[in-house]
Amino acid sequence: KRSFWRGRHFAFVYLYQNFHSAPELILVEGEMTDTEDNEEEDLGVMEDQRSIILHLISQLKLGMDLTRVVLPTFILEKRSLLEMYANFMAHPDLFLSIAAGATPEERIICFVEYYLTAFHEGRKGAVAKKPYNPIIGESFHCSWDVPKDKVKSFRTNSASVVSKDQTKEFGQDQSECYKLRFVAEQVSHHPPVSCFYCECKEKRMCVNAHVWTKSKFMGMSIGVSMVGEGVLYLMEHEEEYVFTLPSAYARSILTIPWVELGGKVSINCAKTGYSAIVTFHTKPFYGGKVHRVTAEVKHNPTNTIVCKAQGEWNGTLEFTYSNGETKVIDTTKLPVIRKKIRPIAKQGPFESRHLWQHVTNSLKEGNIDAATEHKHRLEERQRAEERQRVAINTPWKPKYFTNEVMGWVCRRG
Repeated sequence: KRSFWRGRHFAFVYLYQNFHSAPELILVEGEMTDTEDNEEEDLGVMEDQRSIILHLISQLKLGMDLTRVVLPTFILEKRSLLEMYANFMAHPDLFLSIAAGATPEERIICFVEYYLTAFHEGRKGAVAKKPYNPIIGESFHCSWDVPKDKVKSFRTNSASVVSKDQTKEFGQDQSECYKLRFVAEQVSHHPPVSCFYCECKEKRMCVNAHVWTKSKFMGMSIGVSMVGEGVLYLMEHEEEYVFTLPSAYARSILTIPWVELGGKVSINCAKTGYSAIVTFHTKPFYGGKVHRVTAEVKHNPTNTIVCKAQGEWNGTLEFTYSNGETKVIDTTKLPVIRKKIRPIAKQGPFESRHLWQHVTNSLKEGNIDAATEHKHRLEERQRAEERQRVAINTPWKPKYFTNEVMGWVCRRG
């Protein structure tokens, strides 16, 4: 176990140090502020759509793996899963504030605060729709310009009093901003593994994650497990925070589908001895609130609870610290810093928005048949290319990530 952690440690030091020798890896030239609004309409299932879902359900068994099941196009939301991961960074100021913590305790608390506020923007809208399954080799690139005066230490961070309307667009000079870069890639088709990497050179921090989504049929619900892990690395402090992701559930799939998160996830820093358990509570069958989440941050060597949190991951969160202080964060009022992305015309053929543009445009126009046809063509092309690789015994080689002993890591050099 010790050699595993040592191997992970040196791998990430190497990964980060070599980023400076490969600045072309995450391109930001030509990027513009994203103007897309991916909010989905909160509509119930239409009668003809209900009959399609009923037909699909009649062919499924409880607990059945849905990874290879073709789901109807009308349940899709207009973005790739790779872009959904990027939207977890909608509050990059809170993310960068982790490195500003003066002590290990402050840094892990900042991480937990960021983590709990990341899901409401990544999971757009109340209606349950499914992002596009990324095609193998698909990638998504973006960045954020984060005003330096918005990145604050734990003791001065007053996220609960920020007005969303006043800060939604930060029109500051780029020299007064930190640059946060992001790249995601679909590295495997079976199993469907997505990787993403995000880093800020100035703050000397990066996060690397690999996630395999596994869906199963649960009667009137569909459950999606997020298998894998992420690692946040703070170069200045030589700290690594290993974290997992919650499961997601699409409920009431025959009426008005809605999403909830569920399960226990962990955040661990082996060097400092701090850890956190975050529990996403699913709604009880009778009564109870939806979207509840609780968290507990612990210093393991002394068995001391240093912070507790409770609330709703898409609403209000209350944090209580060991010194008796409290802080309330209303996720609906947090400032959203829009990502920057190159226009579709300047994107490569395998970049998400370029790849899925015809499906997206058809969905926007309400032309489900055309969206289904474009989606089918992409999937058939992927199958044909996979058959060709098998025939010539040539495995797929990802562009941005490599599979090491400790998991998938961002390629360098």
